[in-house]
Amino acid sequence: VERLINDARRRLADLLGAEEPSRIVFTCNCTDSLNLAMHGILREGDHVITSVVEHNSVLRPLRYLEETANVQVTRVGCSPEGIIDPDDVRAAIQPNTRLIALVHASNVTGALQPVAEVGHLARERELLYLVDAAQSVGHVPINAREIGADLLAGPGHKGLMGPLGIGFLYIAPGIEEQVRPVRQGGTGTQSVIDQQPSTMPDKYESGNHNVPAILGLGAGAAFLAERGLQEIRRHDQDLTNSLLEGIESVDGVTVHGPKELDQRVGVVSITIDGHDPQDFATMLDSAYSIQVRAGLHCAPLMHQALGTAAGGGTVRLSLGAFNTDEDVKAAVEAVREIAAAGLEA
Repeated sequence: VERLINDARRRLADLLGAEEPSRIVFTCNCTDSLNLAMHGILREGDHVITSVVEHNSVLRPLRYLEETANVQVTRVGCSPEGIIDPDDVRAAIQPNTRLIALVHASNVTGALQPVAEVGHLARERELLYLVDAAQSVGHVPINAREIGADLLAGPGHKGLMGPLGIGFLYIAPGIEEQVRPVRQGGTGTQSVIDQQPSTMPDKYESGNHNVPAILGLGAGAAFLAERGLQEIRRHDQDLTNSLLEGIESVDGVTVHGPKELDQRVGVVSITIDGHDPQDFATMLDSAYSIQVRAGLHCAPLMHQALGTAAGGGTVRLSLGAFNTDEDVKAAVEAVREIAAAGLEA
């Protein structure tokens, strides 16, 4: 079992450009990874910079630390397309700033954030840098070192094609000295002492591993390596382009997010004149067997910035490696028919 776990760890490390497999910590999910990073790093009186683009898995831990540990939080804004400006991050830096926490790709608009530019800024100012790669890992090539991430969190069940209930946190060499473990216990190593090991990844992996989920994650990473992330990225972009062109031709439909393919992943959010997002999603499911996600997508500040919060959010269509041109055509036609029926009514 240990050999299989190590093999999965190695595959994921290779995919992320990690220095060595021990830099990868297995967690319960991406939310767990983000909590480990933020609770492990931030101390009373620290200042952290994040953005309105973030998921609640970043926003809520920071709000909790703000309310209970006197951690100060600055949430920088974004463009109408949902992209932050690194200059806004630079302007937000204070003498007590300790961490920058930034999502790689918005789970609402699909907008890719300038993570490498912010990483360069973090290095320049000697700040810790946490990247939430929930929507990007497995969809776009990521090299944690090249983007300057000290910590990079992700889930197993999205682009990595693993099961639910598994996630990871990449921790750069030496950064573990600044990240406290949030739980302690048996690791199967250094059992002669009653102190938590300081070695990676044991410092953060107390208790039994979720072996089936880890092996599923490893299998997903192996598939991605075999098919090639560049090929998957090209496939996603081709389908996204077709979806955007088709959706934008539908009367009464507004697409939220960047138009340029190199600025987004295959997450497309729309609003439809005369339709509640939840009702529209229900019609897509019941009448066309097309599954989408409607609402605020656990990203309330993003929807407030887009002006979609008051209307119940957006309808989000998400593309992946196994979607086809036929899927996109069917989705566009379904949106067209439902939107037209609403306009006629």
